[in-house]
Order: sequence, then structure tokens, then C-alpha cells
Amino acid sequence: MNKFSFFYIGSFCILISILSFFNIIYSYYFNLYLNLNTYLFTLITSLLFGVLLLLKKNILIKINIYQKILTVIIGYLFLPLIISIPFYLSIYNLSLLNSYFEAISGFTSTGFTIFNNIKHIDESLIIWRSTSQWIGGLYFLFSIILLIDIFDENFKKTLTNFLKLNLSETIKQGLKIILLYSSITLFIFLVLKFFNFRTFDSFNLSMTLISSGGFLPFNDISVILNSEMKIIVFSILMLSSYFSLFLGYNLFFKKKSFNFYSEDFYLLLYLLFVISISYLLFAKQNNFSTIFFSICSSVSNIGLSITDKNYFLEFFFITLAIIGGSFFSTSSGLRLYKVYSLFIFSINELISHAKPKNVYINKLFLSDAKIKDEDINKYFLTLLFLILSVFILSILLSIHNFTFENSIKLAILTLLNTVNSTNYISSQISFVDLSIFSKYLLIIFMMLGRIELLTIVIFLKKIFIKY
Repeated sequence: MNKFSFFYIGSFCILISILSFFNIIYSYYFNLYLNLNTYLFTLITSLLFGVLLLLKKNILIKINIYQKILTVIIGYLFLPLIISIPFYLSIYNLSLLNSYFEAISGFTSTGFTIFNNIKHIDESLIIWRSTSQWIGGLYFLFSIILLIDIFDENFKKTLTNFLKLNLSETIKQGLKIILLYSSITLFIFLVLKFFNFRTFDSFNLSMTLISSGGFLPFNDISVILNSEMKIIVFSILMLSSYFSLFLGYNLFFKKKSFNFYSEDFYLLLYLLFVISISYLLFAKQNNFSTIFFSICSSVSNIGLSITDKNYFLEFFFITLAIIGGSFFSTSSGLRLYKVYSLFIFSINELISHAKPKNVYINKLFLSDAKIKDEDINKYFLTLLFLILSVFILSILLSIHNFTFENSIKLAILTLLNTVNSTNYISSQISFVDLSIFSKYLLIIFMMLGRIELLTIVIFLKKIFIKY
């Protein structure tokens, strides 16, 4: 590791220490002393690691894309280890593996939990679970900035005018991300408070929604979503992790052409189309507000559900989760822009063989952006790697006490970092009772899902193909 890698991971260690301090203040204020020492130990540990990494002396050299990918991967391994300290040292007698599983699940915004009953957890630890998601969502966005060089120019232009980001531009965009991420979190909190959500619930839910996470401060979300208005408002707020983080900023502070917002425009058209079709097909058989809730939850890869059974809609919702949302958001999935580009390219290729005399330009609807062959190759590799990963994980899970259907669904949800609600799996899974092997599998693939799949392909190419 070089100086930049130490600085990158050390900065997040400092952030963890700051959030640990806030948890200590909260515990003192509300007289929650059960796990107070665990946050103090986390504060000291994260601060110590942060200072040591930031002060690490090394020659600052220009790092290549492989070193950047390695830095991101190490962060996904190391930072959850610090986050797991309050779980491991808590009064709930969690093993180190279960503590790390909970931390990884939060940091990757997946939402799988080893706690079967949230009511038995004290409020400070519930806040720490939500905090792990918030830090993980921020780390994911920073990692996109760090790895911006491997993505196509259309994505880069939505962020910066530079084709390559130097250190000063990276810091500038990083500060913008922190400001926007925190501001949207505060906005969600205020909206929830305005609609009479409890302050404690609003605080936790705001961190869940902005990070596209699945942790909740209660067992059943339908307990607080007890009116049609609350369901609709909460559904709309889930879209904050569906559209680009920079959408509001660019609309209010930057004057750009329509092409600049093309990805978010496609996302809006796609969402309206899905909602319209769902209303026509499912409104008579179901309460449409619950269907709308599940649609918003799926496209944003949050995965929450307020219904007990959705057997005939499971495939529909899991398909929405696979497609995912914006590139510069905390949602996962293949990303709509990539799926749409692959579809247009494939259609044009088929038509060109049927009518070889005609000339077809791979150009997106209502956009001047052209689809390059290089970008299509990247999108195809991402899709191929996702299919291969689902196949491998589902086979391994099916060997260890999972039905074949549930193993496939759980594999997909793991790689999409989407919580296992009744939207997708009818029978609930007790993660605390899983075998050690299954937990290690899910930990590995939760991290693989959060790291952009294309980066894994590039990193494996470096390892196995030397020339």
C-alpha cells in the first residue's frame, strides 16, 4: 500500500471515530450505559488507526488503477472490522463471525441481520447499525470517484469536466459528495419528522434510505407506516437512493443541457412506465400504495416490504432490483443506463443483419451520446460476471441446507445488496442459524456485490493475465 491508500482508509477510520463519539454522547444523554464502553473502545481504536494511517510516511507516487481497486477492496475488508467492535463487545454475546457479518451487511447496505428480534436491542446499538449503513454508502460513493478512470466518458461528464481526476479535483468532488450526502440525509430526516415519525425512527430511517440499506429500528415497518400518506411519502423518499446524488445540485446550481441529465431522465421514464403497468395489472387485486412501496423499494435496491406475501410478484420485484438505479447513487444492480445501452446495441445489431444495406447508429433516445463498442464490452462483462457470480453462489448455498429456489434468490439479493424481504423470498431466513461456511460465503459475495463488478473483472485480469 502507498501513502494515498493509507490516507484514504485512514480518513474513514477518523470518520468512524467521530460517529462513535456521537453514539457515546447519545448514550450518556439517554442514560444508555449497557454498551457504552464498546463505543469508547471503538472510538479509541478507530482514532488510533486513523492517525497512524494518516501519518504514515511513504513516498507519494502516482498510483495506477489496480492499486486503487486494491485500496477499495482493503477498505471493504478492514473498516467493517472496526465497525464490528460494538457488536462483539456488546452484552448480546455475539461471536466474532456474527459481529463481522452484521458489520459487513451494514457497510455494504445489504441489510441481512443476525438479530431475529430488534426489540431486544438497546437504542444505541440500533443507531450503530444504521450508522454502519451511512458510512458504507458514503464509502461506496467515494470509491466511485476513486475508480472513475475505468468508467466511460458519459458517466464522467455527469460528475466533472476532467477526463482524469487529479488529487485536488478528487478532494473537491469528495467534499461535494459529503455535503450532498449529509444534506439529503438531513432533508429525509426533516420530512419524516414533518409527517409525525418518531425522532429516533426518523434518524435511523434517514440513514437507511440515503444509503440504500435494509436495517430498520424495529421488526416490522408496517407498524409505523400506518396510513396511506406515510406509505406514499416513505416510498418517494426511498427514491433518494435511486436517482443520482448530484441531480438536485446540478438542477439548482448548474446550467446544463438536457443531455447532461439523460440518465436521470431515463430513470424517470422507466419508473413511470413500471408504475403505470403495475397500476393497470395489479391495482384491482392489491392495495396500490403497497405495490408502489415495493416498486420504489426494489428499484432503489433497499428491498423493504410492508406485505406478508407477494408470491406472484416476486419475479417482478427481483427483476426491478437487478436493473437498479443511477450510476452515481447508492443503489446497486446492473444500472438502467447500462441495460438500456445493451438493449439498443443488440436491437441495432439484429436489424443490421436483417437489412445490411442500412446504416444504424448506436445512439440513445433523446441524447447526443453514442454507444461505443468499448463501453458495450464493459457492460457485457458486468452482466456476464453477475450471472456467473449468481450461479456460483447459488450452487454453493444449495449444498448447505437451502432449497434451490431460495439459494438462487438469496444469491441474487446478496450480489445486489438488497435485503431479503417478502418482496423476493416468502420464507424468512434466520442468518444467525446459518452454518459458518454459508456466513463466510455471504460476507464475500456481499463485498463483491458492492464493489462495482467491472472493477473485479479488471483486477482479476491483472492477476491472471500478466501480458
